[in-house]
Amino acid sequence: MNNIELQKKSKITLKKGNTISLIKDNGNSLDFVRVGVNWGAIQKKVFFNMIPVTTNVDLDASLTAFDKNMDALFTVYYNKLTSPDETIKHYGDDLEGDLNGNDGLDNEIIWVDLKNIDKKVKQIYLYLNSYSQQNFSQIPFSEVNIYSQNECLANFNLSASDEYADYVSMLMGRLVYKNNCWEFEVIGTPIAAKDISETILHIKENY
Repeated sequence: MNNIELQKKSKITLKKGNTISLIKDNGNSLDFVRVGVNWGAIQKKVFFNMIPVTTNVDLDASLTAFDKNMDALFTVYYNKLTSPDETIKHYGDDLEGDLNGNDGLDNEIIWVDLKNIDKKVKQIYLYLNSYSQQNFSQIPFSEVNIYSQNECLANFNLSASDEYADYVSMLMGRLVYKNNCWEFEVIGTPIAAKDISETILHIKENY
């Protein structure tokens, strides 16, 4: 894997397999990582292409934290919006997607406070599931962005990439604590899991 030092005001979007050390110029770890997911409802026309029909889309951004033995410590998702130590916050479940075109705003956001997180946490996996099993290629302008401070670490345009067609789950990336600092690794891989529990099982079996 490539290791890239994150410099202040850098404008980089990492590729799959890249790892970045989340270190500020003063040698301290960056304070947070933010995950944002944007998508739209599915718009179709029926009855001789005359009547518009809107189908809601529920994508779920989630994360699971693991200890050094890869035992799951907790999962932050639509039914549990805050980690036990309150350093990770999910800002709410969007059940619809943008109903009137792309508003340019994230429908779901997860905020990770790396500075104050429980010391037992050694890895955090970020992932996305389509709750109603609508595959990513069906969902308008579905996109994931992962930020640290003002830098974009990773971007995935799910609806525009054939790689994600026919899949309903994907791994965004993982945060790993080693050598006294956090690193972020881009994964960006679609997986055969159908929901959160299957995604966690996939992580434990493959990473």
